[in-house]
Amino acid sequence: MRAEGQAHIARIEKALALVRKFLDWDRALRRFDELNARVEDPTLWDKPKEAEAVMKERRRLEAAIGAVNQISAEMADAVEFVELGEMEGDDETINEGLATLSALADRADADKIQALLGGEADANDTYLEVHAGAGGTESQDWAEMLQRMYTRWAERKGYKVELVDYHAGEAAGIKSCTLLIKGENAYGYAKTESGVHRLVRISPYDSSARRHTSFSSVWVYPVIDDTFEIDINPADLKIDTYRASGAGGQHVNTTDSAVRITHAPSGIVVASQIDRSQHKNREIAMGMLKARLFEEEMRKREEAANAEHASKSDIGWGHQIRSYVLQPYQQVKDLRTGVVSTSPDDVLDGELDPFMAAALSQRVTGEKVEVEDAD
Repeated sequence: MRAEGQAHIARIEKALALVRKFLDWDRALRRFDELNARVEDPTLWDKPKEAEAVMKERRRLEAAIGAVNQISAEMADAVEFVELGEMEGDDETINEGLATLSALADRADADKIQALLGGEADANDTYLEVHAGAGGTESQDWAEMLQRMYTRWAERKGYKVELVDYHAGEAAGIKSCTLLIKGENAYGYAKTESGVHRLVRISPYDSSARRHTSFSSVWVYPVIDDTFEIDINPADLKIDTYRASGAGGQHVNTTDSAVRITHAPSGIVVASQIDRSQHKNREIAMGMLKARLFEEEMRKREEAANAEHASKSDIGWGHQIRSYVLQPYQQVKDLRTGVVSTSPDDVLDGELDPFMAAALSQRVTGEKVEVEDAD
């Protein structure tokens, strides 16, 4: 087998191994058989919500298991085809088999990401918050750049984006904002973006044209519905109303329609000013609070399962997940996975899928990468 073919095979096998590990292959096969038996039980539909959950899990497992088995079979056929061509000295057959392996490798990578989006809330819509770090206008401008980056990413995916909450900076940029991103697997993809993002550039606000380093944080949590039970004691809530405001006059009201809710036990604060109705904003903010509490519980479970401490710390040095360097060279580097792009303009225009895919894979493998931060 030529080196090109071996490379395709290695790439396919790596993708399939990752999916099998994520699914816990033997357990997944047993669970799929159990779900098939339940689907055949006519009493299942006596409880519609339970039946819907069973069908959803069954469809997910069927798609993931089917993809692995199909790609494995097609890879074996392609390898046999290439080997036959090599035995007969038929270059046309060899090239056809190698082309098939190349296409299978691309499919395996795509199916791998779909399989990894099998978490409890991965298919849901998502909230994405951006908060400027210390540094005034510099960090606030950077926060607004991140807002645009995630908006463009969502638009590239065909998702719908709504601005739920917005606080403008004093001179430029934003202090914070909350985006509601609607689309299949929106949370599954975006959840890997939570963390501190660092920007290095020649400041447009510095008359001496010096390099500045700015930090902003991103927080991602899923939209949840009534199927997720979250108990909240009304006595634990502080509810404030205020006048909505926004960029360019958007979302501006003349009444105190915006709502901010503080959950005392957790310290979580959420706000909505998307609607002109205070009642509707209160409803949206309560949904956001439930989503934050649900995300917090999922994070705790993941920490326990991985036996490692996840980070939620200051917006500054030593805590960033990604560095965006615009001067003196051009590079975006993910400090968790080592993925690098030499085209920051594309990344800032929403080309984030390679970073998300690598971070999703790392969650399964647990593999730590030693990455030196961009200077």
